[in-house]
Amino acid sequence: QVQLVETGGGLVQAGGSLRLSCTVSAASGRIFRIDDMGWYRQAPGQQRVVVATITRGGTTFYKDAVKGRFTISRDDGEKTVWLQMNSLKPEDTAVYYCNTQVEVLTNQYLPYNAWGQGTQVTVSS
Repeated sequence: QVQLVETGGGLVQAGGSLRLSCTVSAASGRIFRIDDMGWYRQAPGQQRVVVATITRGGTTFYKDAVKGRFTISRDDGEKTVWLQMNSLKPEDTAVYYCNTQVEVLTNQYLPYNAWGQGTQVTVSS
């Protein structure tokens, strides 16, 4: 019902930068409201953990390990959230997932907690 398309992953050397983007759409109806948006990551053999989140009002949260290096931003008109990642380290290697809470309007308002398919980020030393 709700689709999140992520782009921007890839292979980069330590110290480099990548920018992830995630765009939200509805398979039917329309996106009426976007609440919290965020990025999570999952390294091999580890649990998925939060990296950064941003509220509808623009309040941000960052995992301690990425503070000062990563920046999350959003544009509700574009229905997109970005994650700018600078000074990347090998320990940032993981599959990165976009997550958002939305309301979709069809003939009623329906809430969704939606996840993207994931994009691989690999940082070489």
